[in-house]
This record gives sequence, C-alpha cells and structure tokens, in this order.
Amino acid sequence: MEARLEQYIHAIIRWLPDPILSILILTASFGAGWLLHNIISRILTRLTEKRDLFWRSLVQRTKRPLRLAILTWTLSLGVVVAPLSNEGESTLRHILLLCFIVVVGWMARTTLHIWTTVYLRRFKLDAEDNLLARKHVTQSRILERVAATLIIALTLSAVIMTFPAARQYGVSLLASAGVAGIVLGLALQPVLKNLFAGIQLAITQPIRIDDALLVEGEWGKVEEITSTYVVVRLWDWRRLILPLGYFIEKPFQNWTREGAALIGTVMIYLDYSVAVEEIRRKVEEIARGSKLWDGQVVNIAVTDFRENVMEVRILVSAADAGRAFDLRCEVREKLIDFIQRNYPSGLPKVRAEGVAGSGADAAVVDGAGARSLQS
Repeated sequence: MEARLEQYIHAIIRWLPDPILSILILTASFGAGWLLHNIISRILTRLTEKRDLFWRSLVQRTKRPLRLAILTWTLSLGVVVAPLSNEGESTLRHILLLCFIVVVGWMARTTLHIWTTVYLRRFKLDAEDNLLARKHVTQSRILERVAATLIIALTLSAVIMTFPAARQYGVSLLASAGVAGIVLGLALQPVLKNLFAGIQLAITQPIRIDDALLVEGEWGKVEEITSTYVVVRLWDWRRLILPLGYFIEKPFQNWTREGAALIGTVMIYLDYSVAVEEIRRKVEEIARGSKLWDGQVVNIAVTDFRENVMEVRILVSAADAGRAFDLRCEVREKLIDFIQRNYPSGLPKVRAEGVAGSGADAAVVDGAGARSLQS
C-alpha cells in the first residue's frame, strides 16, 4: 500500500511542470517556516515567563526577526529541493542571503535597545538627587546611538558587498588614494566629527540628560542627546538645537555638573538707614517658611558701598535649578513687601545739601522727586 502511494506521488511529481512544482515546494517551505515559528515562539514565551525582564522583552521584541530568520532557513531548504533553473536558483539564493544579513543586523539592533532600556530602568531621573541617573542615562543613550549607527552601517555595507559590481567598486575605491578619496573625506567630515564628539561626550560627560545649562545666553535643561545634536529645552519651552561638537569646542555653563542642588543669588540695593540685622532675620524667616528651601544655605552680606545705596547679597539654596529660581522670586517678593511696610524710607534715595539764607538746610530728595527740608 505504501509502495503504491509512493509511486502515485512520484508520478504526480513527474507529471507536474517544473515551474508549478517549484512554486508548490516553495509555498510548502514558506508554510512550514510560518508554522515552525509559531511553535518556537510559544515555547520561548513559556520558558521565559518566570525569567527576568531582559529575556522576556527579548522574546517579545524579536518575534518578527525570528520569523524572518526561520522563513529564510526553510525557503533555503526549498530552493535546494525545487527543480529551479540555474538563474532562478542563483537569484533566490541571493535574496535569501540578503534576508539573512538583514536578520542579523535587526536582531543585533533590537538586543542592544532592549539591554539599554532594561539597564536604565534602575535609574530615576525624577529623583531628588538624580546625578547618578543623569550620568548613566546620558552615557547609555549616546553609546546606544553610536552602536546602532555602526550596526546599520555594517549591515548596509554587507548588503552592498553581496553584489559583485558594488564589491569591485568598493575595492577599487578603497585602493585609490586620489581626488575621489579626498572629496569623500571632506564630505564625511561633519558626520565623523559628530560621531567622535558623541563618543567623547559619553566618556567625559561635560553635559548629561536633564543638566541645567547656560548656553548662548539662554538658560535651559538638556532634553535629548542624539548622535548628531543636542536639544536644550529653554525656560519658556523653546528648544535650542546645538551640534555635538559645540560642547567640545566652545565654553558654556553647567549648573548641575556635580550635583542637582544650586545656590540662588538675590541682589538688593537699600538706603543706609535700613538695619541689616533686621533684613537678615527676615530672610532667614522666609527661607525656613518656604517649601523650596533645602535647609542648607541661607546667607546675607553687605557686598558693596556706593554713593547712595548699599549692596546686599542674599544666598539661598534649593534642591535643583527650577526650585532655586522659584525660591529667589519668593525671597524678592516677600522681602520687598517687608521693606515697604517696615522701612518705607529704606528704598534708595538721592541726597543733596544746600544753604538757604544764614542757616544751613539739608534737603533730601527721594527717587520720586519729593523734597523735604530739615532745619
């Protein structure tokens, strides 16, 4: 019975034309690959249910490249069995080779992204002291983009090198050292400059994600660092886009280089009649009553004497740049209210002295132009 069935199958195969038989074999190979992928995917999902996040994410994110890899393998077996012409077999083998190269690059890129994401889950940028988090996030994101760029470049290079004409062109281009090489080097200079600047930023870290910067006369926070540019979110929600090389070649201010905490400065100019000790007690009271103060620094000092006023510098500290700015505004508002209510004559004045008749009169002219005489 089995021998007769086998004879029937061979007879049908011999009766079918080669193109139709090839299509049937390749279709069967495709269906077998699809079924095999579903089975393997379910097995891997079951095996990684109780494993850590990296392996679960890896299985979920690599379903498509794994499907392409299995289909490439089963179709390659189908190409061996199918009665194809030499030209048809060569074309299909070349297509399958391209699919295999794409699968390798795709899986490498996905694995890199999953590892980076899982690694950065342990760091929280919204923490009170996020210096360590900003350091690791910045370094990991920059290196991930550099590595992803290299993976894509190597994958495209491998794809192009599978074509004989392109391979010969590439070899001849690498072997030549003439004008074409110089032009290519000049054209790639900005790309290579930013690539090496990104690596240098990742290693030395003059800036990090969420750093507070004063750059180009603008204050803002580092929102994103890509492989070619840096996005700084300004205080009014504008975005300042700067190339990576800018932070290697030009000076800028980083307010959170070694820590998130900052000391805010408030400068006020008062008349000499104001009691400095009263101002000191009031500022300390404002700081202690504010939720923005971190309890570290509060200091009042007379830093300069001028012709008409004395310069008073107030220092208060906060946990980060945003709170420091708000705390400075709060100190200004409450301090000027205190001075207006308790020292109405303590604001800056312009003084002048004159002589009237036989007696000497002192005239005091305030900033608004009011005048009073004292005999």
